[in-house]
Amino acid sequence: MAPPDIEATPCCAPLAEARIPAEASGTLAQAFKALGDPIRLQLMSMIASAPDGEICVCDLTPAFTISSTTISHHLKVLREAGLVDAERRASWVYYRPRPGLMRRLSTLLAVDEPATR
Repeated sequence: MAPPDIEATPCCAPLAEARIPAEASGTLAQAFKALGDPIRLQLMSMIASAPDGEICVCDLTPAFTISSTTISHHLKVLREAGLVDAERRASWVYYRPRPGLMRRLSTLLAVDEPATR
């Protein structure tokens, strides 16, 4: 399954300002569901904060006490949700965040503080 083309889709207004369009809700829900798992949230954090903008699976796997097969499954879920891109180089796979969807999720959850009187 190819990741949705998030970069080409305009962003939604914050939840506190407007209803999410039906056509955007499926993609956004899939991303939130992918991030709802503690392992995937940690993986996403490691990928998004990688110093060179990408990280090798060989650097991700040792950070966990679960099998490499399970790590691969979690990375597949993040890819299918459109949160990361992957590129195979020789025997290793490198992961990069897809900032478009991350920006959409961030904007959706943005809530301004109410003005004080």
